[in-house]
Parts: sequence; C-alpha cells; structure tokens
Amino acid sequence: MRINIFKTPKEMGKEAARFIAEKLNEAISARGEARLLVSTGASQFELFEALVHEKVDWPRVTMFHLDEYIGLPPTHKASFRKYLKERFVSLVNLGEAVFVDGEGDIAEAIAEVTARITKAPMDVAAIGIGENGHVAFNDPPADFDTQESYIIVSLDEKCKIQQAREGWFPTPEDVPSKAISMSVSQILKAKCIVSVVPHAVKAEAIKNTLLEPVSPLVPATILKTHSDWHLYLDAEAAKGFVTLK
Repeated sequence: MRINIFKTPKEMGKEAARFIAEKLNEAISARGEARLLVSTGASQFELFEALVHEKVDWPRVTMFHLDEYIGLPPTHKASFRKYLKERFVSLVNLGEAVFVDGEGDIAEAIAEVTARITKAPMDVAAIGIGENGHVAFNDPPADFDTQESYIIVSLDEKCKIQQAREGWFPTPEDVPSKAISMSVSQILKAKCIVSVVPHAVKAEAIKNTLLEPVSPLVPATILKTHSDWHLYLDAEAAKGFVTLK
C-alpha cells in the first residue's frame, strides 16, 4: 500500500492520472495492449479531467467500468454510461469501451460483461471509495466471498443519500434501489489498484479504511490486502488520520 496526499483535488487528480498513464503505457509496451477499469462519481472528476490529457496510445486500451443502476436509461444524468461517455470516452480514442448495461435482460447483460472481463486481468483499476466505505456498489456488509464477476446489489441508505447530495437525483428516494456491481473478488484481480478519494465528506471513510481491520462492514478495507494498491487523497480527505503541513 502506498498513500499519496496532495493539498488540492486538482493536484491529486493530476498525479493519479500520470501514474495510471504510466501503468497503461507499461502494459502496452509489454503486450501491445492495456485493460483499464474505471470508477465514476463526483470524486473522480479531477482524475478524468487530467487523464484525458495524458500521452497514452489510447487505441490500444480497452476500458471497463464498475457498475450501473438497474433500470436507469443512459440519457439520465446519473447514468454511469452517460458519465463516462461525456467525461472520458468521447475525449480519447479508445480501442474499445465495454459498458455495464442496467436495462433489459439483466442476466444476459451480466453474462456478456463477465465474458469480456474474465478474458484477462485489468492492468490498472481506478477504484473509488464511497462515504459508507463501499467499493463499486458493494455497500456494507459487502460480500467478500462471491466469485461471480458482477452481481446484483441493493443500495443502502447512506449510499442513496450520497448520490442525492452530489446532485445526481432530487432526493434519496429517487435513487434506484438496485444496481449491477462488480464484485469485490473481481476488483481484487486487477494487477494494480489506484483509489482517488478527495473531499472532506470522505474523511471518515478513509480513516475507517486505513485504521479498521479488514471487514465487510467497511468494504474498502479489503483493498489493504492487495499487493499493489495506491491511495490518492487530498488534504481534506486525509484529515481524519493525518494533517498535511
């Protein structure tokens, strides 16, 4: 585990993007291609703003993402497909973007994305941490045991409150109750995990992640078991356990 702390979200996002680009370029140099897994949400804004300007041979990169609400169309502002198309996919010339589809036949959608993601490990995975300590939509208590790549999950109240507070939905009651989420076990198969976590609202989750024992009650604690986990914080997110001078 390596913890990187920066004064501002912009500095944090820039350095995280530089590191992710370095990892992608290493994979491209070694194999001629790279596989990238990304998170979404307000906490990832600064990362994507910087990542689209990094010098990567993007046509050799295949992008996957973590989750999607069930029943939410890609035209809704909270759709993660919409988010990624606007903030990343439309701005770089990716080789391919593999999306999680939360509409229609859910079992078929899960089977299709599972077939694609299990072909090879992710070279680098950008895995955010929620205010309730979730990774993807694996809210506490998270299922650490399932070996399925994508699962259907129910969102807890704290997760719904976060989504509404960030402006994606008018109220917590408007947030869909279920989502397709990458499982914890699949996330941990990535060769390198990079967690970009800014803002004071994440300080408690970061403190719990770093100081509490590994537990499904704080899902992000499982990241501490990964052999190549890099945590990027701004000063506000880090203030629960350290003061940046």
